[in-house]
Amino acid sequence: MIKEQVANLYLWPKTLEVPILDQRATHKPVGMLHVKVVKATDLKKKDMMGKSDPYVKLKLTGEKLPSKKTTVKLSNLNPEWNEEFNFVVKDPESQVLELSVYDWEKVGSHERMGIQAYHLKELTPSETKSFTLNLLKTIDPNDPQNLKPRGQITLEMTYNPFKEDENLPADEEDSVVEKAPEGTPAGGGLLVVRVIEAEDVEGKHHTNPYVRLLLKGEERKTKPIKKNRDPRWDQEFEFMLEDPPVNDKIHVEVMSKGSGLALHSRESLGYVDINLSDVVNNKRINEKYHLIDSKNGKIQIELLWRSS
Repeated sequence: MIKEQVANLYLWPKTLEVPILDQRATHKPVGMLHVKVVKATDLKKKDMMGKSDPYVKLKLTGEKLPSKKTTVKLSNLNPEWNEEFNFVVKDPESQVLELSVYDWEKVGSHERMGIQAYHLKELTPSETKSFTLNLLKTIDPNDPQNLKPRGQITLEMTYNPFKEDENLPADEEDSVVEKAPEGTPAGGGLLVVRVIEAEDVEGKHHTNPYVRLLLKGEERKTKPIKKNRDPRWDQEFEFMLEDPPVNDKIHVEVMSKGSGLALHSRESLGYVDINLSDVVNNKRINEKYHLIDSKNGKIQIELLWRSS
């Protein structure tokens, strides 16, 4: 009976069916997930001396981006955060929000205090849902270790699908840039960066190019393409921004990754810093840029700004 209750509380599926989609479709954002980490209660003491120092890590499945984190609450087993986070959603039917509560340590590894997960498909679009989840030891709902109380976490979540203009003529659909979804920071927006292709890139030791994007401390990377001077990636990336990036630049660098334990494991094949003021004003830019520190290298980048 108890095991059944624990299994019902835990929302992670034993099997997760992910439909096979067109490659471009898997990159297209369809909405935004807004998460407010409210508090945790009755956390269990991890430190031998004093109380634990908890923080929460959040990650949306299907993304290779780093986890988002709350602040650390020192010496507190009933911490209150009230901190908000935004995630770009690509498939609300299959994606899951993973939550992990950790005990921060100044020295050594941080010990996990409990985990949970929540299916986005359980949310009603554009409606805020508040709920409290029991923290568990493992992702296996039948694990007897999950019978031991580990505290609870309280959240507020809202999934806001992007609004499509269904009345657009077919020949105008490609030229329109949608607005950012509800839940986007007021005055901010979503910057979509499409890395299309490069030409005439060549390394001194190897040419297995991939692209590294850096904006406001956030990094994105394309997949590497082996032994190719004219690679084509056609990959899209999103940056959620609090304000229009009128005074910002995005760093675009073509890198090459060596194989195995090569002496020169990575090297730069050229870079460009793109001013974003033009894309804020024009909403869409698609250009080829000459790569700095490259003899003849160029890269084609498409930028879209979706304001709130």
